[in-house]
Amino acid sequence: MTTKKENAVKGTGRKSLESGSCNVLHPMTVRRVANRMPPEEALSELADFYKLFADKTRVGILWALSIAEMCVCDLSMLLQMKQPAISQQLKTLRQMRIIRGRREGKVVFYSLDDDHIRTVLQFGHDHLREALAEQGADL
Repeated sequence: MTTKKENAVKGTGRKSLESGSCNVLHPMTVRRVANRMPPEEALSELADFYKLFADKTRVGILWALSIAEMCVCDLSMLLQMKQPAISQQLKTLRQMRIIRGRREGKVVFYSLDDDHIRTVLQFGHDHLREALAEQGADL
């Protein structure tokens, strides 16, 4: 016999919503949302993607690369950091396919892999500016 909780997600490929002391009060809503949720693996990958934005240095690099293609030395100068620290962050961003490199002689120029990253940065910045404006502050 299936419970109401199990019926709420029946046919969605998701685990039961059994959580101990909580009952599903709106099974139609739960079923509709469960059907539109990405798979667990996709949620995990999305969480990893957003972790890239949890580091000030990486955000600085991404913001700079959203404006212009730059080499590690120029990024180091701009962000006032040592070149090995910038290189380590560039490696992380390359591995996640967020940026790409283009070799010109001995110099590698980095750029965003696509405009989605620029959009994510801009949306985040706009959101923070709106929230601060509501509080009467500036960003």
